[in-house]
Amino acid sequence: MSWRKEQRRAERGYHHGNLKEALLQAALGLIAEKGAAGFTFADAARMAGVSAAAPYRHFRDRDELIASIAQRGFEQFESLLTQAWDDGRPDTVTAFERVGRAYLAFAREEPAFYNAMFESGLPVDANPALMAAGERAFGVIRAAAERLAALTPPGTPRPPAMMMALHIWSMSHGVASLFSRGDAARRKLPMSPDELLEAEVLIYLRGLGFPIDRRPGTAAADDKPAGERSGPWGKPK
Repeated sequence: MSWRKEQRRAERGYHHGNLKEALLQAALGLIAEKGAAGFTFADAARMAGVSAAAPYRHFRDRDELIASIAQRGFEQFESLLTQAWDDGRPDTVTAFERVGRAYLAFAREEPAFYNAMFESGLPVDANPALMAAGERAFGVIRAAAERLAALTPPGTPRPPAMMMALHIWSMSHGVASLFSRGDAARRKLPMSPDELLEAEVLIYLRGLGFPIDRRPGTAAADDKPAGERSGPWGKPK
């Protein structure tokens, strides 16, 4: 590309006042293609059609550019999880199941954001805005865990909600990463990501003593014929 063509592209960006957004979109595309560690600040500038010095108008360095993408990702992530949780309606378990599906859907549908958020290696504590955005997203999972902890049967020790939130988040993240990295293509798995996560969480909650197979107004799973017993979360297989 000639210098004049590159200059014209840069001038269009400045004219519309969208250089910062153009850089964010360029970096997002590069992350999707190469991962957060696979490109340089200059690569992002080149993709946006500006000079190598232009990004410094808005970002201190490449890490700050990626941090901005990660922050935006966490904000979208929080919104999606909040919508899925819907304040625990119509019941805690159903709403919690939606949160799990939303977590996996975000990782599947927004892999570049997910990579920037969780796999960029950024020192989160060095960016207060990014840390706050991440904590707000995790707060949705913790709120769901607190509601779940409140369902602890009488006479059963109530598990700490924070512990539950961390355990369930770890399971969700593990399943999301397993499938997003293409590991599933290396071996045939007998279930989908959603089914795998539901099964993991079901086993976890059963281990804590939750009567997870019984829904209000339904019979216990073990009271049904074998072919009609419930699968994960009390739903028919």
